[in-house]
Amino acid sequence: MELFKLLCAVSATALYFAAAWLSLRHFIHMFQLNSYKPKVQLKWLGENARGFFAGHITGLVIAFICAVLSVVLPMSSVGQGLLTVPISAVLLFSAICLRPKPAKIPLKYTARIKRLISTLCIIYLLPAALLFALYGWGFTVVFAALYTLWVLAAPYSVLLANLINRPVEKGINRHYINDAKRILRECPNLTVIGITGSFGKTSVKYFLDELLSVKYNVLKTPGNFNTPLGVVKTIRGELRATHDIFLCEMGAKNVGDIKEICDIVHPKHGIITSVGPMHLESFGSIENVKKTKFELADALPESGFLWLNMDSEYVREASRGRRFIGYGTESREGYYIDGLSVTPSGSEFEVVSPSGERCSYKTKLIGKHNAVNICGAIAAANTLGIPLSDLKPAVRRLESVPHRLELKQNGGITVIDDAYNSNPSGARAALETLSMLDGYKILVTPGMIELGGESGELNREFGREAAEVCDYVAVVGGTNAEAILGGLAEKGYPEEKTYSAKDLSDAMRRVYSLTTGEKRKIILLENDLPDNY
Repeated sequence: MELFKLLCAVSATALYFAAAWLSLRHFIHMFQLNSYKPKVQLKWLGENARGFFAGHITGLVIAFICAVLSVVLPMSSVGQGLLTVPISAVLLFSAICLRPKPAKIPLKYTARIKRLISTLCIIYLLPAALLFALYGWGFTVVFAALYTLWVLAAPYSVLLANLINRPVEKGINRHYINDAKRILRECPNLTVIGITGSFGKTSVKYFLDELLSVKYNVLKTPGNFNTPLGVVKTIRGELRATHDIFLCEMGAKNVGDIKEICDIVHPKHGIITSVGPMHLESFGSIENVKKTKFELADALPESGFLWLNMDSEYVREASRGRRFIGYGTESREGYYIDGLSVTPSGSEFEVVSPSGERCSYKTKLIGKHNAVNICGAIAAANTLGIPLSDLKPAVRRLESVPHRLELKQNGGITVIDDAYNSNPSGARAALETLSMLDGYKILVTPGMIELGGESGELNREFGREAAEVCDYVAVVGGTNAEAILGGLAEKGYPEEKTYSAKDLSDAMRRVYSLTTGEKRKIILLENDLPDNY
């Protein structure tokens, strides 16, 4: 009989570990996607974890009813063992519901994540250790019921483990930052160019890397390594004494984020590609966005160059009283684009320099937005000593940055992949690009996020703008569906020309099945929400 009771306890323990790990794995993944920021994680839990808590509180009630029965009623070992069966069923249900699902951005098992998991292992071994240490007392069911409580606490256990690890993480980060500063000091001839903006900064970084490589040995931060630790990792892992220029992309979600990176790398020159309503949930206002982006300008030495996109209204406002070199299409200050033409096979335009020199360029990339970013890269490269004519082959070689107005041909269908983290200005630029092409124009989008209290109105405006351009609109998911469809309706857009899709796969099946006659389908994929939305 005691053996049966023990086997039941062991079974419940095994299911506890499975449910606990799967639950923790999910919330660790979300914590990573939320940039390891406890406040952001707590806000996310308030908006997204109701289903988890509802299901597990029900399981907790079942478990503790069993625990009370085991104490109140006289029971044999068999009875005690049988009472662990409902608890095991609750834990099994948790494990099944929390099994891993396909993720757009999988959990990365970084050193920090491994340290977090190690601390969580200690926290989650406690109830199992208690159960077996106190097994002789005969309260197996009581301690087994604690398993469901520990699983229910998983969202907050992740935050607790992060708090416990915080002194260690701060010490490790300080060591890495100081080491990166040492490496930079040992490269006295290195020129650091900071690149920031609400949108366009990654594209400008890639384009400028290609153009500057005509004359210089260039290192750039890879992908979206635009946080302080991402920059530090690039410096420690890739910077060599042979590099002439380091292109440092600088991202921000809070006031002071750009200054923090500047204090590490001390840029000599800077490019600000745009200022717009992005990450308003954390910034609070467009003024804070503007202030943060121009932390780069404030960090430059007197001898440094500052290149500004004068097509951006907020950049123009913040440029007053500063010494800078402008670029864009609307202003004739600095470098500007003239005669832009766009076809499905690419773009052609002239760039006029401050001296009045003109040079024609061809690129495989499409759209005004890409042309402006190329113009910014040309302005910087020319200012740093590369003749405009020498840049023509490099401009022809430019490739689309993945998921940023990336042109893809799929049989008789053209896809404009602009799926990376859309914002109002970027979405407007993407719609403008779509409007330049001939064909049956289809928009597939879940809308825009991280816009704070303005989210509803900005997505509604996105719907109104889409109505002017698109022949068909598929809205993905429910996050912004009401606002976008409402904006379309305000413009009298036909309801039969819209589709509400549960996910991207559903949306693509729908738009690929559309009959468009002889018109070529042109599909704009605008934004793709991350897994924590």
